[in-house]
Amino acid sequence: MKHKIFSFLLVAILAFTITSCREKTPGEKIEDGIEDVGEGIEDAVDDVVN
Repeated sequence: MKHKIFSFLLVAILAFTITSCREKTPGEKIEDGIEDVGEGIEDAVDDVVN
């Protein structure tokens, strides 16, 4: 049982590492930029309202 759990965790960590190290596509970069701008606008509105 411990061997199965260990194997599963090892595969999960490896998969996460591989996918997090990949380069972002242009679409993902644009999406991240839009999210950053949106968060900046929200912060500015919060500053004005408060």
